[in-house]
Amino acid sequence: MDFSLLSEALTSKSYEKVADICDEHMLQVAAEGVAFQDDWPYAIHLLGHIYAGDINSMRFLWKSMPATLKEGNPEVIAAWKIGQKLWMRDYGGVYEAIRGYDWSQEAQGLVAAFSDLYTKNMFQLLQSAYSTISIQDTALFLGMSEDDATTFVQQQGWAVDPASQMVTVKKQPIVTEQKLDASKLQNLTEYVFHLEH
Repeated sequence: MDFSLLSEALTSKSYEKVADICDEHMLQVAAEGVAFQDDWPYAIHLLGHIYAGDINSMRFLWKSMPATLKEGNPEVIAAWKIGQKLWMRDYGGVYEAIRGYDWSQEAQGLVAAFSDLYTKNMFQLLQSAYSTISIQDTALFLGMSEDDATTFVQQQGWAVDPASQMVTVKKQPIVTEQKLDASKLQNLTEYVFHLEH
């Protein structure tokens, strides 16, 4: 089987393409009637869906996998554990699952990129959902120690009260751009004119 497109995506760090490449290649190989289950990079495929945020496709891939791989391939099991934690919304557990396995050379970059992306998404979630939050909860959501989380949020402009162990979230200003060019104004004028006459 030719995994050159997949290797190229992993090498170029185009991780958002990994799941689609795997899905398309799997369909192509299956349509040709080639037995592929033993050689398929299931861990990378699962991690590709996780990186893309497509947890349902990850679950369906897991269900279609041979039982021997589900039980006998440690990297597949570790990737599945990340997916389970995401599915259960166990935010701290996601980081534990990431750190709880010594990933192969192929998967290390993808897992590290997912971890960074997940931390960024969790930070944005905290920023939009909270006005104050405890340092302990912040550390849990960001997968960091309390000291690292404190330093991280302070770098983002958040205020930390050491006495109460609370963080005051700095909201990002909402920027709305309204571009009104002459053609839009003309179309609106014609429309209103048409309605009045």
